[in-house]
Amino acid sequence: MKTSRREQFDHFRAAMPAIANDPASIRKRIEAMEHVLERSFTLPGTNRKVGLDFALGVVPVIGDIVTGAMGLYIVWEARNLGMSKFQLMRMISNVGIDTVLGAVPLAGDMFDLFWRSNTRNLKIVRKHLDKHHPGTTIVEM
Repeated sequence: MKTSRREQFDHFRAAMPAIANDPASIRKRIEAMEHVLERSFTLPGTNRKVGLDFALGVVPVIGDIVTGAMGLYIVWEARNLGMSKFQLMRMISNVGIDTVLGAVPLAGDMFDLFWRSNTRNLKIVRKHLDKHHPGTTIVEM
């Protein structure tokens, strides 16, 4: 029996839930991106968690542009959730502040230690999801 392209796509989509567009899958992708950008490893000699946002920030300009683009991915996923323009603008401004101020040599690197735009954006997304899609709430133990 021959299957249609739609059936093939549905089968592939079921096998790969990470590419699904349901709110729970989007939440998992946003949380994973935030973890990579903000908390993926511990800074040696300290107990401070940092991620690619800080690590790539030491590469002048290019590192901040790359991590800014990765931060905008979170905003794009939030847009797919149907978040309001106000929420999206707040998220874009968080990424913009991080990118612009993070590009300042040395001072920008210190700024990246304390201004976690992606964590702020994750908080905005979680608040939206908890209100509009309560089934996506994850209980952490």
